[in-house]
Amino acid sequence: MKRMPLALAAVVAATLALTSCSGGTTANPSDGSGAEGPDALNIGNFLDITSWDPSLADIGFDGPYLSAVYDALIALDEDGEPIPSLATEWTVADDDLSIDLDIRTDAVFSDGAPVDADAVITSLEYLKAGARSGEAYVNVDSFEKVDDDTIRINLTQRDDTILYFMGLGRSYIASPTAIESGTLGKDPIGSGPYVLDSTTSVAGAEYHFTKVAEHWDASTYPFGELAIFPITDATARHNAMLSGQINVQYGDVANREQAEQQGWNIAERVSGWAGLVITDHTGAKSEPLGKLEVRQALNYAFDGAAVLAAVGNGAGVASNQVFPDGGSVNDPSLNDAYAYNMDKAKELLADAGYPDGFAISMPMSPIFEMWKPSAEQALNELGVTVTWDNMQMPDYQLNAPNYPMFISFLAMDGNDVATVARQVTSVQWFNPEPDYAKNEVIAPLVEKVQTERGDAQTDAVKELNKALVDQAWWSVWYQANNTYYSAPGIQLQPVVGMMFPTLRYITKG
Repeated sequence: MKRMPLALAAVVAATLALTSCSGGTTANPSDGSGAEGPDALNIGNFLDITSWDPSLADIGFDGPYLSAVYDALIALDEDGEPIPSLATEWTVADDDLSIDLDIRTDAVFSDGAPVDADAVITSLEYLKAGARSGEAYVNVDSFEKVDDDTIRINLTQRDDTILYFMGLGRSYIASPTAIESGTLGKDPIGSGPYVLDSTTSVAGAEYHFTKVAEHWDASTYPFGELAIFPITDATARHNAMLSGQINVQYGDVANREQAEQQGWNIAERVSGWAGLVITDHTGAKSEPLGKLEVRQALNYAFDGAAVLAAVGNGAGVASNQVFPDGGSVNDPSLNDAYAYNMDKAKELLADAGYPDGFAISMPMSPIFEMWKPSAEQALNELGVTVTWDNMQMPDYQLNAPNYPMFISFLAMDGNDVATVARQVTSVQWFNPEPDYAKNEVIAPLVEKVQTERGDAQTDAVKELNKALVDQAWWSVWYQANNTYYSAPGIQLQPVVGMMFPTLRYITKG
C-alpha cells in the first residue's frame, strides 16, 4: 500500500474547509515575549489565504494571515477555552439568552478609526451574514449597544458553542469603512498587530507585514518582522526552511528525522479523524447499515493502527472516537472497543442476517485514493461488495453525503460541545440530514448534553461519547497529527481545530 504523506491529510481537511493531544515541543503563549529568539518570523504555510475578508475566510490555514491584520473579539487558549482579546470580559445572562461583552477602549484600526461598540456591532452583523463566518451566529437574534464600551448579543436559544466558534476565528473585527466599501477581500483593514505591506507582497507567493507601533497587545506578538509564504509542496517548504527563507513551517512527518538533526523544535497535536462516515443509521439508504451489528462489524473489520502506519506514517493515534485524543472527554480505553477482529466482524454480519455480506455503492475521489486499498481489503474480506463511483473533489463534497457511507477526513474541535454539534447534531456538508433523534440510545443523551451545565455537562458528553462508540456511529480508523517545525528560538503551540495556529501561539523561546 502506498503511504500518504501527512501533508495530503492536510489537503483533505483544507479542501473540505474543516477547520483543526500528543507529545512534542510546545510554547506557552503567555510568557514568550521576554524570551530570546529571532526578530523576524517567516512562516511557511501549507495554503494561500482563502480571503482577507474574515466573513469568507477558512478557519483552517488562514489563521496566521488573519491574526496578523485583525484583532479577534474573543480568542482561545491552547485547550480551546475562550479568553479575552478585544472583549476584556463577558457575562452570560441567567436565562442564557444574552451575552454582554465589555470592549477595550485603546484599540485603533489601521485607518485611524477607533474600535468602539458601534464598530464591533458593524463587524458582528457582517460576520453573522457571512457565508462561512455565519456558522458562529446561527442562534443570534441581534446585536445591541449597551453603552460606548459594552455590547449585547441577543440569542434565540441557549448556545454553548458561540464563544468557542468566535474564538476559533469567527470574531475578527474589521474597519466599518472597509466593510461598507467592500474592499476587505484585497485590502484588509483591522486593528491587528501588523499591517499588510501591499508594495512588497506578491499574492499567492509571499506576504510581508509591518509591525504596528504601540499595539495594545504588543507583548503577545514579539516579532518585529513578519512574512508568510504559502508553499503547498512539502519538499519545497522543507527546503525553504533548510535554506533559511522560513523559520516556521507546517511540517511533513516524513521530514521529522532531518528536523531533529537540524535541532528544530517539533510540535504536534491531533487534528482530525480518518474513516468511514455513516450517513444512514436507520437503513433508509442501505438496509444493512440500519442494524447495529452491521455497523459494529464495519468497525471490527478495520485495523486502525495498520491504516495509520501505512497511510498516515504513524503520526497520530488509532482510535474509535471523534473526541480529540488527550482531551477531557476522550477515553483511551474505548480505543480497544473494536480491536481488529475479522472473525468477530463476520459473525456480527451473519447475526444481522447477512452471512454472505451485502452490496453497497460508495463515492471515490483522487484525494481519498490512498485510503481506498485499505478500505477495499477490509470490506472485501468482510463480504461487502463495493461499487465505486469516481468523481472529482468538488463533486465528492457535493455528492458523498447522498451515499449511505463514504471515506473522509474530518477536522476535530477542541470544544466538547462543539464536537457534539458538528459531528452529530447540526447540518454539515458531510451530515446534511442528522438522524440522531431516531436512535433511542443517542437521542436522550444528546438532550442531556444540551441541558446540563459545567461538570455535569462534561459527564454527559462522556456518556454520549461511549454511546456513540457502542452504537458504531462511524467507523473511525485513527486520529491524525498536525506537525510543525520551528527554528531554535521559536516555539509553536498547536491548537485542536486550527490547521495552522494563529500568531498568538507562535512565540520566542
